[in-house]
Amino acid sequence: MAGRLLGKALAAVSLSVALASVTIRPSGCRGIPAFRNSFSSSWFHLNTNVMSGSNGSKENSHNKARTSPYPGSKVERSQVPNEKVGWLVEWQDYNPVEYTAVSVLAGPRWADPQIRNPAGRTGLVGRGLLGRWGPNHAADPIITRWKRDSSGNRIMHPVSGKHILQFVAIKRKDCGEWAIPGGMVDPGEKISATLKREFGEEALNSLQKTSAEKREIEEKLHKLFSQDHLVIYKGYVDDPRNTDNAWLETEAVNYHDETGEIMDNLTLEAGDDAGKVKWVDIND
Repeated sequence: MAGRLLGKALAAVSLSVALASVTIRPSGCRGIPAFRNSFSSSWFHLNTNVMSGSNGSKENSHNKARTSPYPGSKVERSQVPNEKVGWLVEWQDYNPVEYTAVSVLAGPRWADPQIRNPAGRTGLVGRGLLGRWGPNHAADPIITRWKRDSSGNRIMHPVSGKHILQFVAIKRKDCGEWAIPGGMVDPGEKISATLKREFGEEALNSLQKTSAEKREIEEKLHKLFSQDHLVIYKGYVDDPRNTDNAWLETEAVNYHDETGEIMDNLTLEAGDDAGKVKWVDIND
């Protein structure tokens, strides 16, 4: 029931997913959902037209991947007009700039460099700041609970009359934007492990805890992340680090603490890439 309610709430708004690079900390910055009476949104929006498709007809879903300069550099992309985004559109004069960061070149060479961005042209070839050719996978945990009063009763929205859902948001150190915790999937790591690890590092400051504190956090997070969950979004992300040959894909997963007992026993504390962390109301 909680999953269905969350799905309805989140389907009506746009989500911005916070992603972080494994080898290079993010040079681009991501914002969080444009919920009413909340924060301004930027970066990845969760909606039905996140993919521009091969015909380039959905011109608003492939903008950040065409922005200049490329994050962490002074590299300017070749300009790609909306009508020329799709690969099926003939463009004989297309001459994208080539760029792969030196730090990325020093790492392992993954996959096929001839693979093409499924959303279309970006004006830049190479890997940029992304470690792999093709999709670079990320995972983003959306942790929710019901907003409650001091007596533990669920609070109703004064206008809609619905119970208010809250999610955990972080304020990124690199750009000051509010975001959903999350990061890149390490080689050989399961998505479920990435989701739990990133939440612990960014929202609970687990990296700075003692061994005993880490074990306690791990036990509580295991209970939360072992229960039923809802995949909110899985797929391509319109990201300023994307190129014609390398791009970000994410899996945003909701874990809902129905009673609030698990999260009530965990103290939010910003860590790693996060400067601040707090619960945010979803007003719908």
